[in-house]
Parts: sequence; structure tokens; C-alpha cells
Amino acid sequence: MFDLLSKYDLDKNKYISQEWQDYAYRLAMFLDDLTHKSLYMRLAKNTPRAQLEEAKNFVSDAYQVKNKASLFMWKLKEIKGQKK
Repeated sequence: MFDLLSKYDLDKNKYISQEWQDYAYRLAMFLDDLTHKSLYMRLAKNTPRAQLEEAKNFVSDAYQVKNKASLFMWKLKEIKGQKK
């Protein structure tokens, strides 16, 4: 029981109250871009989840990506252009 409690960080996610906030934070961590987590918060709140997941999957399937965040934003822009 103590092992489970010792692994839990009480300060982590203490300001996250909505599901989209948690998704945006996990997305920023995946993209190694925590400095722009407010951008991902706005995207997670206002952009359809399917579009975000499609761009995220594109980045995860890419080989030897130097900047995951810029590739993600490029693909998201491309996806949004196709949907219109």
C-alpha cells in the first residue's frame, strides 16, 4: 500500500479539472513541448479530438523527427484545410 502512495505525486495535475486539460497536458508531454502547453489547452478545447488524434498519430509514426511539435502543427493545419 505504501508503494502505491509513494509513487503518487500530489502536486502533479493539481490545477487540471477538465478532461480536455488533461489531454492537452499529455499531448504537450508527448510532443516534448511543455513550454507551449497553453497552446495545446486551447487546441484541445476548441478542435475536434479526431483531428488532434490524427495529427498525433502522424507524428508518432514519423521516423527521426527533430521537432515533434512543429510536425504536429503542420499536420494539424493540413488536416483542417482538408476538412473545409
